[in-house]
Amino acid sequence: MRRFRGRRVLVLADLVADEFVYGRVERISREAPVLILRHDVTDVRLGGGANAVHNIRTLGARPLPFGVLGRDAHGKHLRALLREKTIPTTGVAYAPGYATPVKARILAGRAHSTKQQIVRLDAYAPLPARSAARRSLERALRSFRGAVDGVLVSDYGCGLLDAALVRAAVAFARRRRIPVTVDSRFALLRFRGMTAVTPNEPEVEDALGVTIGHDRRKLEAAGRELLRRLGCQAVLVTRGSDGMALFERGQPPVHIKVHGTDEVADVTGAGDTVIATFTLALASGATPAEAARLANYAGGIVVMKHATATVSADELVAAVREDKGPVKGAGK
Repeated sequence: MRRFRGRRVLVLADLVADEFVYGRVERISREAPVLILRHDVTDVRLGGGANAVHNIRTLGARPLPFGVLGRDAHGKHLRALLREKTIPTTGVAYAPGYATPVKARILAGRAHSTKQQIVRLDAYAPLPARSAARRSLERALRSFRGAVDGVLVSDYGCGLLDAALVRAAVAFARRRRIPVTVDSRFALLRFRGMTAVTPNEPEVEDALGVTIGHDRRKLEAAGRELLRRLGCQAVLVTRGSDGMALFERGQPPVHIKVHGTDEVADVTGAGDTVIATFTLALASGATPAEAARLANYAGGIVVMKHATATVSADELVAAVREDKGPVKGAGK
């Protein structure tokens, strides 16, 4: 973790605005059986791949985001937030006619109670297949000459990350002999040759057409199948309250129990924290098993926070110091 500071991670990502609209419950509407809320405040945060970028920054490293925003209020706000966090935006392009993806969450509660999410509204239109912005990013990636210690690809299905662009990112990392990780919500099997992927269990089930549940043998078979089909070195499957499972070529699987309590406050963006920590650890010289354990600590910390959140280097160090036991279930 001491090596995190100053590491440079190039993040090729769908940049999303996470919007949280908070309101107080006043009464039931006469128009329909729904709550009427009095609006309190709206909070917009770095979401999607931008949240992975933010986590890399709060862990002490230097993220280099490559992505696309719309010339709309949310796009301008996200760019301002990145700059506020001292994150460079030279790799972030505006795409004419593109609307910045927004995930709006409505949260309700009494005046002095914890607000609970009651509905989420996603607004986005995929980037066109022939987008000039995508071609511009691919050219920028191919011509980039700066120092980089790792590459992270965050695909939220917003249309930016087609197979050609991800192949360019993988080739970029291979030329430099640095790790490249991919987190893809809906197209896990479309990409190949990465160092590692970090899907959650439902994404694994959807990709392979299987049901895992709590069956460890099915989980391990799925992990081995992903290693084979993706041609990657490691697969880290996040499993919510069941922890994580790491699969590496030629190694027995490693099962890691969830850090902290399974009584979580909010899982929003936890996958971004996991891949950010995992990638940064690999870029700092950690083995996949060490990186997975650090990612598990980070995930356990961030789910105890409300809304889209990050983990600091100090928080991660404290978690490791408090938990001195071995990786649970390793090789079992």
